[in-house]
Amino acid sequence: MQASALSFRAAVVFAIAGMVMGIAMAVIQNHAVMPAHAHLNLLGWVSLAIFGIYYRLNSVLDRSRLAVVQVLVWSLGTIVLTVAVAALHSGYTQAIR
Repeated sequence: MQASALSFRAAVVFAIAGMVMGIAMAVIQNHAVMPAHAHLNLLGWVSLAIFGIYYRLNSVLDRSRLAVVQVLVWSLGTIVLTVAVAALHSGYTQAIR
């Protein structure tokens, strides 16, 4: 799989997750995890979309296995960071340790 296609697909998944998270915060009227929502949108949707554009414009890198690994590691890191930030802002201080 090409890194650009993987980046664009992951960006769409994170964009949908960010929208769902934002709608959920609005419905329950609790915005405590807003920083996690912002990190999810910025690191998940925006950054991966920019990576996808970059890899699409650089066809040699687009076919690189290292680029695919970079996208996968970035996606996993975004998930971990979002969960950790949400936990911290929800009052779970054990998440820091």
